[in-house]
Amino acid sequence: MPLINVIIPAYNEEKSIAKVIRDIPVGLINDIIVVDNNSEDNTFATAQATGATVLKEPRQGYGQACLTGIAYALNKPAHLRPEIIVFIDGDYSDYPEEMPKVLQPILEDKADMVIGSRALGNRQKGAMTPQQLFGNWLATSLLKFLYNAQFTDLGPFRAIRTDNLVQLGMQDQNYGWTVEMQVKAAKQKLRFTEVPVTYRKRIGFSKISGTVKGTVMAGYKIILTIFRYL
Repeated sequence: MPLINVIIPAYNEEKSIAKVIRDIPVGLINDIIVVDNNSEDNTFATAQATGATVLKEPRQGYGQACLTGIAYALNKPAHLRPEIIVFIDGDYSDYPEEMPKVLQPILEDKADMVIGSRALGNRQKGAMTPQQLFGNWLATSLLKFLYNAQFTDLGPFRAIRTDNLVQLGMQDQNYGWTVEMQVKAAKQKLRFTEVPVTYRKRIGFSKISGTVKGTVMAGYKIILTIFRYL
């Protein structure tokens, strides 16, 4: 079994982070890395109490938190360096127990990257806002038209081979993180696929879709990122 690490970016997720960590299948993951992205609540202490590796990243931004987690994983001694990295949000909207399904195409050497698609899976009513649904449709339509890349979602629940992740050279520090990975995977002709995942209403308040400013900024950055790499 390859070494697998999970990276969980977390900002003010004290009410949900323990649930996320608890539901990750025991024995599957070698290290759960929570990146506390300058939270104002007890996210750090709550995650630490579960036994996860918890890092502090004061520079706020979803992508920045992911980059910090990646850097930590890559700096491990060679015998502890993960071969696969999984990303999942800390708000308990995804189902961590579905991780084996997300990992399966990689473990069977059928893919280098797997996206957990909320569009293909069962989604609780109201779990995604109308603007999220429209944004996903627009972004994936552009990915298909501009890059001939067949995606149905920009979902945060995903897995990728570590070597391929390094090859992508990820840079985005905030809203464009997920789509940057998919654009670069298409451009570099990685083997990618999607698997249906279940999605529920998040615990707590969304820092992106929960505000007009967050929604507009995220949408702008996603579209900008898609065109930037043409």
